[in-house]
Amino acid sequence: MANQLDQTIRDNAQGPAKASGDSGSMEQHKLADQIAADRYLNSKDAAKSKTRGLRFTKLVPPGAS
Repeated sequence: MANQLDQTIRDNAQGPAKASGDSGSMEQHKLADQIAADRYLNSKDAAKSKTRGLRFTKLVPPGAS
């Protein structure tokens, strides 16, 4: 269900925001809305990962053994 919702969001962000009939006019989604949808989907993917977007590194100063 969630995967289907993600795909629906992707399809809607890529498709037109408005379309007309005979005249053939079309309006695209605003760039800010497309960026917001991309950030939302990427944050969902990061939350699913094992590390949840965090990377742990052990720092060892030189000469310390």
